[in-house]
Amino acid sequence: MVKLKALVKKRKLTPIERLSNRIGYMGAAFIMISPYLLQYDSVGAVTYIVGGLLCTPQVWLAKQWNLVFVNLNVTLGYIIYLYNL
Repeated sequence: MVKLKALVKKRKLTPIERLSNRIGYMGAAFIMISPYLLQYDSVGAVTYIVGGLLCTPQVWLAKQWNLVFVNLNVTLGYIIYLYNL
């Protein structure tokens, strides 16, 4: 029987990775609260923009390019939404 620990590479996160993870969690929190804030003028749109921008470094470092494009799309979409208000 193969031990599972032998199949996992041990490595520590770099300071940039740790910082981007924390910023990404904060961005995810902004995105989670945004739908509830959309009814208050432009507060919800601003929190969507901030959340999208804060989540981008985390997925960029993880090389999850599909999520990078989703975050940029959300950010650009809500910037256009704010411009049209």
